[in-house]
Amino acid sequence: MARPEQVLLLEPQHELKFRGPFSDVVTTNLKLSNPTDRNVCFKVKTTAPRRYCVRPNSGIIDAGTSINVSVMLQPFDYDPNEKSKHKFMVQSMLAPPDMTDMEGVWKEAKPEELMDSKLRCVFEMPTENEKTHDMESNKMMSSSSLKSESSLPVKSMSSTLDDGEVKKIMEECKRLQMEAQRLREENKQIKEDDGLRMRKSNVMSSQQASVAMKKEEGMSARTVALIVLFFVMGIIVGKLVL
Repeated sequence: MARPEQVLLLEPQHELKFRGPFSDVVTTNLKLSNPTDRNVCFKVKTTAPRRYCVRPNSGIIDAGTSINVSVMLQPFDYDPNEKSKHKFMVQSMLAPPDMTDMEGVWKEAKPEELMDSKLRCVFEMPTENEKTHDMESNKMMSSSSLKSESSLPVKSMSSTLDDGEVKKIMEECKRLQMEAQRLREENKQIKEDDGLRMRKSNVMSSQQASVAMKKEEGMSARTVALIVLFFVMGIIVGKLVL
């Protein structure tokens, strides 16, 4: 049994064109319109699911409305001698009035209830002249946007503020400047205090070291004196014994 004719209107109808270069993601749009008085379920399928990202790839189009589907081609090495064999299919069916589970409706759908349309993919690589024209157009657009932003006078910006708001802003700026100056002075004072403490600690350390050296020198002198004294006493005691 032949399938019913597609009720959705596709734009474009037969081809999805992708314009290079293909070193980055290339996006094209597919418009699906529902001219009927009933809601329509749809699915977008492709023969190369790893090469494309489709958003949304399924859903419901209300009666008398339309939806834009973004088809994003992932980056790849383009070969002009290789013809594209990729295809897309838009499948649809009339939504039941009491539908609550769309996946369940798709599973239970009969073949004679399904409608489909097929589109083939076409890759186009711009010529050198077109590339140059595109680059110049982009530069002109970016420069014009910069000029329009920079041409805004300061007066027009300040005119949106009344005198009271300007005065508040000026007072806030002065307060921030004074706060910054105070913080700089505190930082300077802290650095000076740290330097003074370091100098004091160095002086104390040197004094303690000199005291320790003097103590060590005094102990060594007393030790030598005791040794000499014991030596002399030993000689005297030896003579008395003899």
